[in-house]
This record gives sequence, structure tokens and C-alpha cells, in this order.
Amino acid sequence: MDTHPEKLVIGISSRALFDLEQSHRVFETDGREAYCNYQIEHEEDVLEPGVAFGLVRKLLALNEAGSERVEVILLSRNSADTGLRVFNSIAHHKLPISRAAFTSGSSPYRYVNAFGADLFLSADPDDVRAALKAGCAAATIVPGHSLAHEDGELKIAFDGDAVLFSDDAERIFKEQGLEAFAASEVSSAGEPLPGGPFKAFLEALTRIQAEFDPAHCPIRTALVTSRSAPAHERVIRTLRAWHIRIDEALFLGGMTKAEFLEAFGADIFFDDQATHIGSASQRVAAGHVPHGVANE
Repeated sequence: MDTHPEKLVIGISSRALFDLEQSHRVFETDGREAYCNYQIEHEEDVLEPGVAFGLVRKLLALNEAGSERVEVILLSRNSADTGLRVFNSIAHHKLPISRAAFTSGSSPYRYVNAFGADLFLSADPDDVRAALKAGCAAATIVPGHSLAHEDGELKIAFDGDAVLFSDDAERIFKEQGLEAFAASEVSSAGEPLPGGPFKAFLEALTRIQAEFDPAHCPIRTALVTSRSAPAHERVIRTLRAWHIRIDEALFLGGMTKAEFLEAFGADIFFDDQATHIGSASQRVAAGHVPHGVANE
């Protein structure tokens, strides 16, 4: 298969891809040696899909003969020995994943840039923070069984401030309150917001979307933000200035996001606020982006 000129590269951990919670309990309770023995003893037992499995399957389905738009790379704290069960499960589920880094307990984030990853998904918050600092979009996945819709469009939802955009506006809200935030956004409505850690990832999705007829595009994106009017205008003008396509924009004015994400049918949702991730993760796959003022 030929490599697409602007291929989207996703790095993912074993616990985000597969449901490894039983194995993780062995690790937490009995330590590394017991975990290694457990994985080797069960290496022929196929792992069930994890919370990001459906997302990965849909991303890989964007590839066509002669055009590899997306590559998924496994970045795992397993050793090559214990990682055999993971690769056996990848083969069983017929996922075209061939590249991997097994780091035997040390953080695999060091290989994010070497592989050219545009996004890193992991259940380990320290690895995610390190990847963000290295300039890669990254999120901590709430691990468990798959919640994704296996069929249909790939649907990805983003929070705005501190995810797609910088935390400049959110910092004003946190430090000076809602009134000062609203006044600042109205006065700056014509000034595009600086980009956040997920801007480049959304740009990459937009490039892939542009290859399809809009009426039959397999990717749908949504902005799901706590903002409301009049703070909506700056967001719309920012996306326009960036030449970035967003298919749906929900300005919720502080309402809980979980029901809206379920209605959208999100395969994954990215937010910088742990409280939003906590409620959303009961209904859709959710990734916490530990960036910005809310995480200081």
C-alpha cells in the first residue's frame, strides 16, 4: 500500500485499544512479575475490544487500496514478551496494525515524535502529559470495554477552549468570572483565538474530509462547548480564519454535555475538564486533555 502524502498517524496504548482491566488488576494487586506471567499464560486468549477500539477500526477503514490515509501504531508499556497477546488479538480482530513500540514499563511517549504521531491515546496520564509537552495532541482515555458505534460515520467531538483553541479565554473566565469573559470575547470577536493542542489534529481530519464528496464523507466532526452567545462569534470566526471545517457546533451555555454527545453519536470526545469527561465517559469514549488553566 502506498503512503498517503499527508498520512494521519495515531499512537495508541494497549489499554486504550483493548479491555485489559482484568490484567491491570493483576498488575495492581500482585506486581509486574505476576502480570507478565498472567499475560504469557493467556497469550492465546483474545482480548475484547477496549474503549477506543471502534474509533481505531473506523479510522483504519478510511484507507483504500493504494492510499494509506491513516496509520495506527501501538505504543505500549508491555514488553515484547507480554505484548505477544496484544498482537495476537490485533491479528484476531483483523486490524491492519504492524508497527509498535514495547517499552517494558518505561513511558512510550518518547517514540511519539519519532513515529510522526498526530495523536496519542493512552490510559496513563503521565504519558499523555509528556506527549502534550512534546507538541503532540494527546488524551487520557478512561479505559474499559468498547462504547463506540461499530457502523456508520466516524464521529469525533471536541471541546473548544484549551483543546482546539488555547486557554487564553478560559483563563479570563477562571480568574475574572463569566461577565469579564463575555466582555472580552465580544471585544475580541474579530480576532482569531490562538490554536490549542488539537488544532493540528482537526486540520488533518479536515484534509481527509476534503478528499470525499461532502454528501458521502465518512468523517463528521463536532464542536461541543460550554460557551453560549455572545461568545460564539469568536469561535466561528476563528475556525473560518483557520479554514477548518466543523460539521456541527453545539453552544451549550454550561449544560451537561453527555446527552448531546450521545445524540451526536460520538466515537470519541476530547475535553480539558475532568468533570465533563467523567459524565461523558458513561456514554461515549472520552479523552481527557490535561492542558490549560483547568489542569494547573
